[in-house]
Amino acid sequence: MFTGIVTALGEVKAVETLPGLTRLTISSPYAGADIGASISHDGVCLTVVETETHQSGMRYVVEVAPESLALTTMGDLKAGDRVNLERSLKVGDELGGHIVQGHVDGLGEVLSVRQDGEGWRIRMKPPHEISHLIAQKGSIAIAGVSLTVNEVDDEGFGVLIIPHTWAVTTLSKLRAGDKVNLEADMMARYAARLVEARRNQ
Repeated sequence: MFTGIVTALGEVKAVETLPGLTRLTISSPYAGADIGASISHDGVCLTVVETETHQSGMRYVVEVAPESLALTTMGDLKAGDRVNLERSLKVGDELGGHIVQGHVDGLGEVLSVRQDGEGWRIRMKPPHEISHLIAQKGSIAIAGVSLTVNEVDDEGFGVLIIPHTWAVTTLSKLRAGDKVNLEADMMARYAARLVEARRNQ
């Protein structure tokens, strides 16, 4: 479990493609992590399988399965790319965003990015399968960042990015046409499933 509050930016140092698996080497400012730890990478929960400590932080390796490569942006990563990082939630930690599982529901397409005063507005088209889960004033995770949905219409939805979030995440790199990992609010997902089950009774 995560909160959608990014705690660091990581840099992809190497991408190794193996039969049925891709290994990513990530450099991060984290002081350390145990083998088996879960870390969110642009909203995708991945398991640490190797670690190496450096003075400025640590390097670690995660392995990405074919399904995650096909359904998320992980398959597009290359050396030098930055990713939003968040370590898994511990009991007693502050829940600053919303409950995020690290299970991407689909890829959204950026429709537009424009400055609005000190902030930035991003318009996005979600995949059809989750459009009914996105509601005005509801929560959504975009590239692992917990955000509030400001507007919803037939074309898609919009969010407002405050200057701090713009500065400390990869959202500032987004441009029209880019694909991003989306995870709908878990509460919306279960509510929709309940409605569907009752409808089928």
